[in-house]
Amino acid sequence: MTTPDNSSAATAATNGNGKAAKRRRLMLSAIGVFLVAGIAYGGYHYWESLHYAYTDDAYVQGNLVQVTPQVGGTVVAIDADDTQRVRAGQPLVQLDGADTHVALQQAEAALAQAVRQVRVNFANNGTLAAQIAVRETDVTTAQGNLQTAQANVAKAEDALRRRQELAGTGAVGAEELRQAQIALQAAQAQAATARAQLQTARAAVKAAQQQLAASEALTAGTVIASNPAVKLAAAKVREAYLAYERTTIPAPVDGVVARRTVQLGQRVAPGTPLMWVVPLHAVWVDANLKETQLRNVRIGQRAKVVADTYGSRFTYDGRVVGLSAGTGAAFSLLPAQNATGNWIKVVQRLPVRIALDPRQLASHPLRVGMSTEVTIDISDHKAPLVTDLPPTQPAARTDVYAADWQKADALVQAIIAANAGKR
Repeated sequence: MTTPDNSSAATAATNGNGKAAKRRRLMLSAIGVFLVAGIAYGGYHYWESLHYAYTDDAYVQGNLVQVTPQVGGTVVAIDADDTQRVRAGQPLVQLDGADTHVALQQAEAALAQAVRQVRVNFANNGTLAAQIAVRETDVTTAQGNLQTAQANVAKAEDALRRRQELAGTGAVGAEELRQAQIALQAAQAQAATARAQLQTARAAVKAAQQQLAASEALTAGTVIASNPAVKLAAAKVREAYLAYERTTIPAPVDGVVARRTVQLGQRVAPGTPLMWVVPLHAVWVDANLKETQLRNVRIGQRAKVVADTYGSRFTYDGRVVGLSAGTGAAFSLLPAQNATGNWIKVVQRLPVRIALDPRQLASHPLRVGMSTEVTIDISDHKAPLVTDLPPTQPAARTDVYAADWQKADALVQAIIAANAGKR
């Protein structure tokens, strides 16, 4: 027969065993749930790794366009400041143009002088041609004088010979014979003088011809505007005009001004950084993926980009446009030296460029350096790793530095016309 105390102990033991069994079942159930959740989580991430490449090591990048002067000068005006949006061609900095203006005036004067000198050369051609005609007339006159002198010599010789023949008969006196000899000597002297004058006249013709050839060499085959001396002076005018125009420094591209360092009154030299202009409408994202994530990354794959500044409420649609030619460590200022005994393998990251939709950038602008998260859809990995096609258009281009040659040419033509006379 069971006593009351024994009955109570048995009941307590039964209840304890039931609670222990219940705890074991709950623990086993919890372990099972965690195992299933872990397997599901691992399976999901494995499946996701086969279809997507994700990284939060991604940052917004863009062109940092440096604004530098092309000529030296003193800053007299600053037309844009940090954070302000500017348009391509809009003046940003104005330099004092006094020096360049004086240089332009000097070049204009040199061009005018060159035009007038060429006019003198053309005029000299006519003068020298007329001088040649005069010298040729002198030659003709000298030839006539020489012929007359030679005829006089022949006449004097004949008169002397006749008198010498008559001198033996006593018909001619000694004095008359002596006068005939003197007349012959005078005729011979006149002939020598005429011969010398002819040589001098011929030498003068040759000298005038050489002077004409030298003068024509400066003008042959040209007019005033195409003369080399005038073209050289005109080029100097264009150069000075270009330097004068470059005292106004324009914005190279559309964008936002950043890091203005120039100050009023500062004397700047060509190439001195004044400020930067960042075209925010053309930024991109560099996603730094691990080496192990790059197996199936290809050009043209779609990507989703979430910027920290907007969060998950806005997602950018991107596209892979290229993979860097090297890791960040390869292009660092001090590349890693792994040929040591203390080498430790570190998984490297490679920048992958993600192009963004310009319309989305317009509605949700980004700034260079912002953090983002990138997810690339790598399910389609048949595209190439590197494109073999050359670029079809320049990566960046600006025409704001193109010289206004029409104004420079008009200035040159006006100077030439004002100094060319009627020619």
